[in-house]
Amino acid sequence: MGSLKHTGKETQENKIMSDRLTALSPHVSIITLNVNGLNSPIKRHRVAGWIKEQDPTICCLQETHLSPKDKHRLRVKGWRTILQANNEQKKAGVAILISDKVDFKAKQIKKDKEGQYIMIKGTLHQEDITLINIYAPNTGAPKFVKQLLIELKEDINNNTIIVGDLNTPLTPMDRTS
Repeated sequence: MGSLKHTGKETQENKIMSDRLTALSPHVSIITLNVNGLNSPIKRHRVAGWIKEQDPTICCLQETHLSPKDKHRLRVKGWRTILQANNEQKKAGVAILISDKVDFKAKQIKKDKEGQYIMIKGTLHQEDITLINIYAPNTGAPKFVKQLLIELKEDINNNTIIVGDLNTPLTPMDRTS
């Protein structure tokens, strides 16, 4: 059996075909990260680089520690849609960045004044989607999450994606230092 050799032209044709398939049947990738504060320019630069490298459709951040007027600090080239919930004390804070490469239209946004959650209802490639990004408090997290999901019950359906830092240990071992 002879070895297969790929020419530059074949590779280019494969890429064109791949781009066409992506346009026909787009997939969605979502990344989520607790950034533990974005007030340092160096950290913001590193997070922006990580987002560009991962190249997700949607990026969800928790614990941004930004104030409501700090939206400009979340700017990442290629992710113009930035939705966030923050509190005035620069604690907690959640954000959702949506790639410019996708057809996203927000229809409804719900968020709290403490910066613990943001919910976005909209369409992504003409499909309904609800995205909830949660940063649960360190104490009483299970109760907080349960209460929040009860409050948002009317908005949650089979097109809902819930992400975030739920601050909930999965096993008793996770509770130890």
